[in-house]
Amino acid sequence: MTIRVLVADDHAAVRAGIVLILDGHEDVEVVGQAANGEQAVAMALDLRPDVVLMDIRMPKLDGISATRELSGITDVLILTTFDLDEYVFGALRAGAAGFLLKNTDADALVDAVRVVARGEGLIAPAVTRRLISAFGASVPERRSYEVGGLTPREREVLTCIGRGLSNAEISAELDMAEATTKTHVSRLLNKLGLRSRVQAAILAQELSAER
Repeated sequence: MTIRVLVADDHAAVRAGIVLILDGHEDVEVVGQAANGEQAVAMALDLRPDVVLMDIRMPKLDGISATRELSGITDVLILTTFDLDEYVFGALRAGAAGFLLKNTDADALVDAVRVVARGEGLIAPAVTRRLISAFGASVPERRSYEVGGLTPREREVLTCIGRGLSNAEISAELDMAEATTKTHVSRLLNKLGLRSRVQAAILAQELSAER
């Protein structure tokens, strides 16, 4: 299956470089290019890509606000020069499925698009450790009674997500079909009021640390 991607960046040269990288792979198709956040949202709603590669600093509407508007509609992979905490936390709160830095090499970028297109999450290694250690204090809206509303199987899936397992790996470990795993992931996200799998992974890390 071909992964349909929308590239949103206000620098034409950067967009051209990303498109060149992605178009070199048979399983990826760039279906559109946006020069600002407003355009990215409008094009995403019209084209319904599988993944939006979103810059953060853009005119008219920044990438975090654009990501928030697209939450639940399409998966957003943030690709930015900046790894400031306010951007990382803001993007993940807004529902981004992944966060990468622009110094990521070409192969890793394409792999990241594939990971997000599969419904999984991804964070740049450079920010993962401090993200896990600090995100709990930055998201006060997490409520314990919501976690208590999960079924035993959903709790198992959440734990696996926290360990960084993919849907295929969770399916193998819990001995169930991958489609069933995806259903459990979707349901637990809805029950917990989370916007993305990445948020679920961080929540699982927090719960593990509390035990």
